[in-house]
Amino acid sequence: MSKKMKQKLISYKNAPLSALMAVLVLLATVATFAVLLFLIAYILINGIPHISLDLFSPNYTTDNVSLLPALFNTIIMTGLSLVIAVPFGIFSAIFLVEYAGRGNRFINVIRLTTETLSGIPSIVYGLFGMLFFVITLGWGMSILAGAFTLAIMILPLIMRTTEEALKSVPDSFREGSFGLGAGKLRTVFRIVLPSAVPGILAGVILAIGRIVGETAALIYTAGTVAEVPKNIMSSGRTLAVHMYNLASEGLHMDKAYATAVILLVVVILINMLSGWVAKKLTKGNGNGEN
Repeated sequence: MSKKMKQKLISYKNAPLSALMAVLVLLATVATFAVLLFLIAYILINGIPHISLDLFSPNYTTDNVSLLPALFNTIIMTGLSLVIAVPFGIFSAIFLVEYAGRGNRFINVIRLTTETLSGIPSIVYGLFGMLFFVITLGWGMSILAGAFTLAIMILPLIMRTTEEALKSVPDSFREGSFGLGAGKLRTVFRIVLPSAVPGILAGVILAIGRIVGETAALIYTAGTVAEVPKNIMSSGRTLAVHMYNLASEGLHMDKAYATAVILLVVVILINMLSGWVAKKLTKGNGNGEN
């Protein structure tokens, strides 16, 4: 037994409560990892045998129930929602952290509102999107209506993660920039924001996961048409909505499991791509400082 291990055992004997907490933390970690492996294995075992070329047919029919149109719609919906929500979320967080005075009551109201928005069920967002974007604005069941609804849903998440990422940047970075004669705006966009990029991208990754897996809000706003939209004012279904429809009909459960596998692969690829971008940006910022 190593010396380090012996020291840990002695410290646990002197503090039984710490030993109990260590065991509970270990069990929670193992349980979480086991549940994750079970879900992935269940999806793969039930879905991989039913993946075929018919699922990737250009056109959806009742015979092949192709998921290719839904895959394209998912990519379009994700990109459009992020284009709408990310700038607003990042700029709002910059204002709250860098420009707003600490202890401001108005800022406290904004934070309370943000927390409230993040806890609203997605079905409520869907009903709001249907009443406002679809009916009031006259956009109809469209990709644009769905994208704006999802943008409102993920906006609080992006704001909070960006705010925490900006707060984690040491004040010495700002003071050093001011000391060299840089202004507030230059300091924020050349020093603070690049340093917070990994944290911001973590929020964007979480937002992408919510967009890709959303169904309730999109059924009421984007619709369930199984084809690639001609433009953003056309209706279309995403992979999650496609899988929900197949499962609710009960006629193509095997195809629903196959769609779940593709959806899982898409989420993993997006997370890997986002992580790679974060590393590249972080590396670039480090080289620039050197």
